[in-house]
Amino acid sequence: GWSVNNASFANSSAESEYFTMRSSNLSFENFRLNGKYSFQYVDHMEMANCNLNTKDAFWHSKNVTVRDSIINGEYLAWYSDHLTLINCTITGTQPFCYCTNLTLINCKMINTDLAFEKSEVQAEITTPVDSIKNPHRGKITLPHTKELIITEDCSKCEIIQTDKRE
Repeated sequence: GWSVNNASFANSSAESEYFTMRSSNLSFENFRLNGKYSFQYVDHMEMANCNLNTKDAFWHSKNVTVRDSIINGEYLAWYSDHLTLINCTITGTQPFCYCTNLTLINCKMINTDLAFEKSEVQAEITTPVDSIKNPHRGKITLPHTKELIITEDCSKCEIIQTDKRE
């Protein structure tokens, strides 16, 4: 599935490493994936009702929208640009680092730590996050984070904890 252009996947599954690397104009619906390094360097992709068990997914991806999906994996979406997740459940360590134009709407983040490092993000998260580290700019709204790690200038990022716990 490398360098594929204009493909749709529905009611199917795959087990693969580097699935659809360097591909463009893809759509997925009711799709299950088990593998590593998926959707790297993908441009223009839509996903709905998917279940992804993958590591290092969406690295360097551009113009990707994921809706109503479950994404389980480490190091999710590093260096992505214009990635939007809507009503998704996300698990895994160090998600969304070095991203630009990242948007999360009504998403759950479970067992996630060191999230959003050096990222430009607009996020509405419905669950607590284990830790957030040095977000670059934007706004993150969530019930609370167990640990906020700020070792650099993060003054351009607003973090709103609606149920802050000491």
